[in-house]
Amino acid sequence: MSQITKANEQKSVWVLVSGLKADTTELDLKKVVPSVIELVNDWQSRGNFIWSGPFQDNKTGMAIFEATEEDARTFYDKYDKICSDILDYHLDQWGAIPFLSAL
Repeated sequence: MSQITKANEQKSVWVLVSGLKADTTELDLKKVVPSVIELVNDWQSRGNFIWSGPFQDNKTGMAIFEATEEDARTFYDKYDKICSDILDYHLDQWGAIPFLSAL
């Protein structure tokens, strides 16, 4: 089995769901946007997949990405350092969210 196949077998699809905290302001968002963009650009520049976007209410959003558990935790930790003051969020594997598992 090739090294690429082994590496891909260890990857899972992860879902990061975020929502604005009640006291988050527009200014708060403007402060973190550059850092979030940098985090996503860095992730993609290393050849990793990520899709993200807001839900219709523009208060919640979701990012879907493929990673090993270690890489997912590293991404989450970086996101946490950037967003912990203004967002509530959680990270799950795709299969752990019932309505996504059906897709």
